[in-house]
Amino acid sequence: MQKSPWITTLILLMLLGATVAHAQDKGGPLSEYRIGNGDVLEIVTWKEPDFSRAEILVRLDGKISFPLLNDVQATGRTTTELKKSIEAGLKEYVAAPNVTVTVINAASQRFYILGEVVNTGEYPLTKNLTVLQAFALAGGFTEWASKKEIILFRQVDGKEQVIRINYKDIVNSRDFSQNVKIVADDTIIVP
Repeated sequence: MQKSPWITTLILLMLLGATVAHAQDKGGPLSEYRIGNGDVLEIVTWKEPDFSRAEILVRLDGKISFPLLNDVQATGRTTTELKKSIEAGLKEYVAAPNVTVTVINAASQRFYILGEVVNTGEYPLTKNLTVLQAFALAGGFTEWASKKEIILFRQVDGKEQVIRINYKDIVNSRDFSQNVKIVADDTIIVP
């Protein structure tokens, strides 16, 4: 009896998920979240309601507006880095500021799938996803998809990088090197 491609894909995804979970249990490195344009932050300064904000939008210029500090750079920083920056700025106005920064909506973390998949569009990057998992989110391939010629476009240091992906190699020959991790603003095109 021959397995359907969906069953094979499901088995592979389960195996990959177990491998990732096992690496995380072993203390594998997880990169800390970097704030991006469009994210919504909550900033609380302990015992200082005038210096607390429930929803602050990170503007397209990468900055937020904060009382007495005016524009503060947020994009590209971790929540800890932004916390320290705000605390340093508030020291002039508050004796010992204790700030908490929380990302309440990670709107900047999106990726895109176009072409011959069931559901093209923009998807939230809510966890560490791989290309195979992205295809599953998009509902799989249409019957006309060219699974050997998939292209992933990625911005790296201001330059466009092209990553070629052969889905059949991943599934049939178990070449998992092509099952790359998705990062924000990746665009996958399935011809």
